[in-house]
Amino acid sequence: MDLFDTLPNKKAPLAERMRPQKLEQFIGQKHLLYDNSLLVRSIKSSCLGNCIFYGPPGTGKTSLANVIANTCNGEFERLNAVYSGVQDAKAVIERAKDRYKMYGIKTYLLLDECHRWSKSQSDSILEAIEDGSIIFIGSTTENPYFSMTRAIVSRCTVFEFKALTNWDILEALKLALKDKERGLGFLNVEATDEALTHIANMSSGDVRKALNALELAVLSTPVINGKITVDLKVAEESIQRKALSFDESQYYDMLSAFCKSLRGSDAEAALYYANRLMSGGLDPLIIARRLIAHASEDVGMADSYALTMAINALIAIKEIGMPEANLPLTHAIIYVCEADKSNSVVVAKERAEEDARNNKDDEVPPYLKNNNNLDSERPKDYKYPHSYGGYVEQQYMPNSLKDRVYYVPSNNGKERNLKRKKIFPKQDNNC
Repeated sequence: MDLFDTLPNKKAPLAERMRPQKLEQFIGQKHLLYDNSLLVRSIKSSCLGNCIFYGPPGTGKTSLANVIANTCNGEFERLNAVYSGVQDAKAVIERAKDRYKMYGIKTYLLLDECHRWSKSQSDSILEAIEDGSIIFIGSTTENPYFSMTRAIVSRCTVFEFKALTNWDILEALKLALKDKERGLGFLNVEATDEALTHIANMSSGDVRKALNALELAVLSTPVINGKITVDLKVAEESIQRKALSFDESQYYDMLSAFCKSLRGSDAEAALYYANRLMSGGLDPLIIARRLIAHASEDVGMADSYALTMAINALIAIKEIGMPEANLPLTHAIIYVCEADKSNSVVVAKERAEEDARNNKDDEVPPYLKNNNNLDSERPKDYKYPHSYGGYVEQQYMPNSLKDRVYYVPSNNGKERNLKRKKIFPKQDNNC
């Protein structure tokens, strides 16, 4: 008998079969789905309005939309913005109106890749969103504030999804192995901890990618003595990434050495540790992300172009891949190392964060407040900088913080020539 013949709903991939049906089955996004959170309360009380789920692929956006439709006793309609248009949307809206008139059932429209719709396509559902004919749930990997029409975004609550943690993905993998109805629990599978950990680590926070790799590993491994064994070698082949050739302690030690080499302006050491980590199986995106952080933390305003170089390296890895992208990555690592150093940005950030947390008296000066009367002139006390040649001295901070200084330029690199327009009381420069 073919192993595929024993699979429940064999046409659907494991990731599709394992989609949660209720909120308690949902894995990840703890920052959105904690006890008594806005999203949890809205779902349980069936009062969720129009919203947009924005985040990386495989993080549960479509799955949560399914959970919402099931929990809220509504009808779930799904369109993909790549393939659908105005006529498809109108058909969904008509069905939604008829459904509500006849049965009193609300319709949830999930629009995948919603950023791909044009303005005219988006406008076709505005009236239905406003009169409640449909409850719109957009799903996108692109920032909706930049990629979607304002008319849609302004009518929705935007929830940002984050990449799942390795622990989240491990939980999903183990559940799939145990579940006899939706998962692989009807098979006698023994997956080693090493194999599951490797799949989780190499999935980059994408649970769909992890489940696809697990399914491939199980279905491609022969049954020996009535058992399917998924070990590290099988896991490496299934996700097409080798396991790190060092233990966890060595990994963190080398990553720490890479970061300190950037800060210490040692290009040779930074390049060695970066390439040692990548040759050992580390995702180069991790190197690029650390590089971006250090471009602001350790170079900062002394040479702001370092940040541009680091971001370009990240884009190159995503767009052209390795090994070609190792050239711009090497370029960026050398630039960050050789650039003048200043930590004035991170010091300013920490000072501002502390005041934002602790300062209670943050009354905005009257002349800076929002003026709702569009026909009236600017507040008389407000000094419009362009009327004074581009700059005029004026208090912008609340009275309680009017003498606070966050950013103090260092004497390094381009920052030494930076002249701040405001005159501040003398403070210690911790840069």
